[in-house]
Amino acid sequence: MVPMKILLVGGGGRECAIAKAIRRSSRQVKLYSAMKNRNPHIARLSDEVNLIVETDIGKVVTWAKEKGAEMAIIGPEDPLARGLADGLLDAGIGCVGPKMESAQLEVSKSFARNLMAKHKIPGRVRYRIFTETGDLAAYLRDYDGGFVVKPAGLTAGKGVKILGEQLKNMEDALKYAEDILLSKPGGIPEVIIEEKVDGVEFTLQTFCDGRNVVPMPAVHDHKRAYDGDTGPNTGGMGSYSDSDRLLPFVTQTDYNDGLGIIRKTVDALRKDGLDYRGIIYGQFMATGEDVKVIEFNVRFGDPEAMNVLSTLASDFVDICGSIVDGNLPQSIKFDERATVCKYVVPKGYGTNPVVGAQVLFDEEAIMKIGAELYFAAVNEENGKIYTTTSRSAGVVGFGDSIAEAEKMSEEALKHVSGEYFARHDIGKIKSIRTRTDKMKVLREKASTAGRSCGDFVDVSDD
Repeated sequence: MVPMKILLVGGGGRECAIAKAIRRSSRQVKLYSAMKNRNPHIARLSDEVNLIVETDIGKVVTWAKEKGAEMAIIGPEDPLARGLADGLLDAGIGCVGPKMESAQLEVSKSFARNLMAKHKIPGRVRYRIFTETGDLAAYLRDYDGGFVVKPAGLTAGKGVKILGEQLKNMEDALKYAEDILLSKPGGIPEVIIEEKVDGVEFTLQTFCDGRNVVPMPAVHDHKRAYDGDTGPNTGGMGSYSDSDRLLPFVTQTDYNDGLGIIRKTVDALRKDGLDYRGIIYGQFMATGEDVKVIEFNVRFGDPEAMNVLSTLASDFVDICGSIVDGNLPQSIKFDERATVCKYVVPKGYGTNPVVGAQVLFDEEAIMKIGAELYFAAVNEENGKIYTTTSRSAGVVGFGDSIAEAEKMSEEALKHVSGEYFARHDIGKIKSIRTRTDKMKVLREKASTAGRSCGDFVDVSDD
């Protein structure tokens, strides 16, 4: 049998999870990986690696053609934003990842909000987009209620600030909004003011072939750098999923509502002439009354990819092929294990990360206890692992419950040494109970108002 030639783009934890999922396939594969840093796991799993800037579209496409790639899986958002899928498709290479125009769903938050408004998609929030400071101050002064300030462009999950949290007062909010208009994150000179939605967030990732949308288990991600959800926002310090595809604070109704929103969004893109193929996920807020869209993303989440791909039971290469061909199966299987991922990051990550520090991973010991290690933005030199400015490795534990998976992830962290930091509260009962208690109150309010929002799941120490 002639091996299928696959191009993988990206060198982070998400792409490491993708590479491992590819190698679990029953299909014979030749894997070619393009990444800017030498991820040790991806390098070991690949037939050939090219250390290349992932947004250098011309170089990536040229290399893919040289290697005879038949299909590409694009991990990060930046190359999608720059049109890598367009370039590869023009070269006759099928892509798991949307073309540049469809990638605007993540690249431009204003595009996403306007799309939802145009097509009356559920989950909308009150918002307004500004391109200059003229009306901004007056609008904020007269704003009734809490709000968040968002750059319209890409900020790697670190650009959103909330009045009363990162923004202490209206003066802070106005200054931050003006700074966004001046600095133009992601090259987009727009700032969005949105109503602050109260609730608990969850991620729902899906596979999409342009028409069909097939969901994965729900995941809860922790953005804040320190225990207790304090400190600066990061790309994500860890995440967990439960054995039943839901979460202790996410009901089947919430899950179905989120999935329905994603399906309506894909339909809206198609009505506007855009063919979306790849991964699409919603960052949702369960409010107890309904589900609101915080944002959309056009690729796997990081760390959420590690949760779902670790438990994927269907053949990942076959799924990717069906996305490219437009014949995605109606059901994709995941095994019934809970997962907890905890990220190993450089000390100071989120503000001033220590670069070039050595971190030691006893991979054999981690594997022996049943956990999974995914290298991320590290550099490997002479067999040693060194930190960069971003996250170093994800450690995933498994179990019949989140509590069991959390214990395994903590046990795995004992086999990591050196100069690093990790959050230890992710997946613990106390942290989860904070969210279930909050949702219980919100659901009771909604019930009093006459809306049924699904069954509440209690969490105890038992």
